[in-house]
Amino acid sequence: MNYPLTLAQIIEHAHRIHGDKQVTTLLPDGTLHRYNYTALYKRVKRLANAVTKLGIQCGDRVATYAANTYQHLELYYAIPCIGAVLHPLNVRLSPVQLAQIIHEAEDKLIFVDSTFAAQFKALQSKVECNEVINFEPMSADANTLYEQLISEAAPAYTWDIRDENWAMGLCYTSGTQGEPRGVLYTHRSVFLHTLAVNQTDVFGLTEADVVLPLVPMFHAMAWGLPYASMFAGADIVLSAAKPACIATLIAETGVTVAAGVPTVWADAYPELRDRKQDISTLRRLIVGGEAMPLSLIEAYEKELGVEVCHAWGMTEMSPTGTFSKLRTAHQSLSDAEKWQIKAKQGRPIPGVELRLAAETSNGFTELPWDGKTIGELQVRSPWTANSYYKVEPTPEHFTTDKWLRTGDIATIDANGYMQIVDRAKAIIRSGGESISSVALETALLKHPDVCEAVVVGIPDEKWGERPVAVVVLAEQADENISDILKQQLTSEFSKFWIPDKFVFVDEIPKTSVGKSDKRAILQMFAPTLNG
Repeated sequence: MNYPLTLAQIIEHAHRIHGDKQVTTLLPDGTLHRYNYTALYKRVKRLANAVTKLGIQCGDRVATYAANTYQHLELYYAIPCIGAVLHPLNVRLSPVQLAQIIHEAEDKLIFVDSTFAAQFKALQSKVECNEVINFEPMSADANTLYEQLISEAAPAYTWDIRDENWAMGLCYTSGTQGEPRGVLYTHRSVFLHTLAVNQTDVFGLTEADVVLPLVPMFHAMAWGLPYASMFAGADIVLSAAKPACIATLIAETGVTVAAGVPTVWADAYPELRDRKQDISTLRRLIVGGEAMPLSLIEAYEKELGVEVCHAWGMTEMSPTGTFSKLRTAHQSLSDAEKWQIKAKQGRPIPGVELRLAAETSNGFTELPWDGKTIGELQVRSPWTANSYYKVEPTPEHFTTDKWLRTGDIATIDANGYMQIVDRAKAIIRSGGESISSVALETALLKHPDVCEAVVVGIPDEKWGERPVAVVVLAEQADENISDILKQQLTSEFSKFWIPDKFVFVDEIPKTSVGKSDKRAILQMFAPTLNG
């Protein structure tokens, strides 16, 4: 039978088969809001009617300026299922960038929650979209209220998505390599991505799971977890703001699978370790955004008994591309050898193809998967974009045979395990030789006094560029820590790889998706680094 693959099938299945499963939201005031899939389904139907009554038509873009809440989850289904396009705005981008994005997307309607009300007020005067719906009452604000919309709407709505290739979502890249670029997701691409990540060797979610996406819902659709969780029938736990105590949230809701960037798990580790018995339900972390230090992987698995699984992907990939789990053949390895494999970004998930390439005068030459050869990582899949929103494909981003150029430099071993070596535009070129900032950062993080480390390339008159390390130290660091770190790196790398300087800071700037912001580091510390 050939009929459209749409998000309507996901929510219908969740309602009919898993109607009693729970959605729990940690609200800003610290209380928990709970309801089940059936209640969510009924509200989504009303919301679909309400948004349609506001004049939103098929193909119109509807933005959200919101945290991870049950209301945001309702919009994840209601907007696409009426044929419109959900556009989650990244609240961490600058007002100038957001104004440009809203203008380019031509958003017809914006939903705003109270968590970011003050931020949005500063932005609102810069955007052309005047139709705003607030999740909660704002003082002296005449905007329509979300709950009022739902309560006044008719309860019955019939889904009518006639083409699986209709756009359902619009996400923008974080802009770490330039201005943010829009990526359209279709009903088909998200449906297929949902099936792929729910494979046992990927996210492997089941009806027995309780899933906590600490990755923001505005970051590549929360890595697809809102759709994957409901299709599997897992309970979902959301946080309207960064929880002050992740351990308490896990303990109170019985979370089994949690997802977030490495900095989240680095910050949370001391408390989770101290409350090991309270978080006994937690069995797996899904980690993405950037590499998790091997020492932290070891700590979670050895001390807490929590499996750590690296995931790698891009906004352009909807976003999951690879997932790192051990194979049966690895079971006889030592723990140290297993953790070395887990520190890699993993193997392509079903449906994703990877290749390593070297650019030549005639195009690209494919490179071997031997775990040593370094090349440009290129990908394709049924859920990978073939162009950016309102932009024709260019050779900078897409090859002539329609593979996405990720901008990452990587190796792939004979078993298909991919490891990011560096960003193509971030490799430090010193005296004609390449230095991997990722390798240096990974080595620095092995030292117990180092909490965070970022290596950047600084212009050098003689060598072109030289590496400089920006480091956050533990409270009780050795006075001679610079010399100690240099000695540690010297044992692993050639002399010319060793950073010329170590700059110690209290905090490393982060991008809108929680990655180390190397551009901001260069701007903020330029006087220090070049002095």
